[in-house]
Formats: sequence, structure tokens, C-alpha cells
Amino acid sequence: MVFRRDWSLYLRMVGVLLLMGVLYVGFAAVLAVYFNEQLAVVAAIGAVSVLQFLWSHKLALKSMGGQIVSESEYPDLHARIGRLARQADLPPPNVAVADTRVPNAFAVGRSQETAVVCVTSALLETLDEDELDGVLAHELAHVMHRDMAIMTIASGITTMAYFVLRWGWMFEDGDSGNQYLWVALASSAGVWIASTLVLRLLSRYREFAADRGAASITGNPSALASALMKISGRMDSVPSDDLRARAGTNALMFKDVETRLTKWFRTHPAVGDRVDRLQTLEQEISKT
Repeated sequence: MVFRRDWSLYLRMVGVLLLMGVLYVGFAAVLAVYFNEQLAVVAAIGAVSVLQFLWSHKLALKSMGGQIVSESEYPDLHARIGRLARQADLPPPNVAVADTRVPNAFAVGRSQETAVVCVTSALLETLDEDELDGVLAHELAHVMHRDMAIMTIASGITTMAYFVLRWGWMFEDGDSGNQYLWVALASSAGVWIASTLVLRLLSRYREFAADRGAASITGNPSALASALMKISGRMDSVPSDDLRARAGTNALMFKDVETRLTKWFRTHPAVGDRVDRLQTLEQEISKT
């Protein structure tokens, strides 16, 4: 199959960026009243967004314990990712491995040239060759779509809203500041909830798009469906403390470990929904 760009995903990403831009302007205006320094507030929010864009991929990799590995250390993994990258017409990404009992994979990076595909040791032990191809192709589809960078940029306002909620009270001036403080905190809460819901909605769609992209790269949707079910089954046996330790990066990850969140706050669609769509793709391919 030929890898086809998901234009519906691109339109959604543009829409999310525009919406986040509106939230950014409104939020900056509210904070400027509270902090009484308009330029400084705008600069602070901008600085947070820039720093998050520049460093979030490194922090995500570090938080998962991922280490860049050489071709001599993991020749088969490098060869496999290189082959799939060529099929997707992508430059070969850097390869990382995280030594953990959580079977997972994720892609990070600001661009296709700086992308890193990380897999866990548990994933390599769990999947067969075709299933591993499906998972790796899924991550390469994220790289192709550039949705990692879009999610990072769009989440800058969410991060800033969280900072104000967490530490904004420290700037209360003791006079009329209480009134402005509660306005700032209420605005921050609203921005945080709204932006989080929008980002989670986009995140779920981009997973469907990456599944379709993986099917296009490998021509084998059933292998990815099998991998999903196998990972889901293996995840049930992973100690909960291991899952909590990795929860901070789940927006980037292949398998959503926040099982207690409602469907509105899920970063990934339900496994059953993904498997159903992949099986439909398999039927479509078999008819051609």
C-alpha cells in the first residue's frame, strides 16, 4: 500500500492551533491584568511555549528511561525501523530503548529529522516480528504526520495554565490582589480544562490516523491489531506502580495507561475501537 497523508488530521491540527491561539491571547490578557505587566506576561507565556517545544521530547525520553542505542547494540531493531522508514519515505529516526516491564513504544522529536522512536524491552519480548513492524510503523506514521510537534506547541497554553493554578497565589499583593487572584485562577482553570479536552480529542484522532498510516506502510493491519490486543493483555499484569511511574508521558505513548480517566480525558481510543477499525481496513485490503 502507498502511504497516504491524512488531510482530515491536518485540518484538525490547524483548527487546534487556531483555537489555542485564541485561548493564548485571552489568557494573556487576563494575566496581564492580574500581574499588571502586559509585555512580561506575554513574554513569559511565549518563553514557556518555546522551552516546551525545544526540550519536551528530551524530557519525555528521559522520564521513560529511554536511551539512544547504536546499530551495533540493536542491529535488528535498527534494520527494521530503517526498512519501514524507507517504505514511508522518511529519514531513519534515532532509535532508543527503555528497560521497563511496561510494553510500549512512542515517538518524540520536533521534526522528522530529529525524531526518536523508543521501544521498551518488554515490548521487544512480547511481540512477534509482524506485530513489532506494525507498532513501529504506527510510530513512524506519527513522525510522518508531524503531530508530535503540533501537540507540543498546542500544549504550551495548557502548561502555562497549570503553572498559574499551581503557583499563581504566590504573587498575591495583599490589597486588591485577592479579587484579581481569583479571576486569574478561575481563568487558568477554565483554560486548562478546555485546552486539555481539545488536546485529548486531537490525541485520540491522531492515534486512529497513525493506525491507518501503519496499515499503509506495512499492508498488514491485522498484525497491528494483534499487537494491540497482546499489549493490552500484557498491561493488565504490569504492577500499578510501574504504570503510575510512566503516566506522565502517556500523551506520547502507544498504549494509554490512565485506565481510570473518563473517555473525554483519554489520550488514546479504546483498544476495541482501534481493533475494529483495523479489521475493517484488513477486509478492504483483501478485496483489492
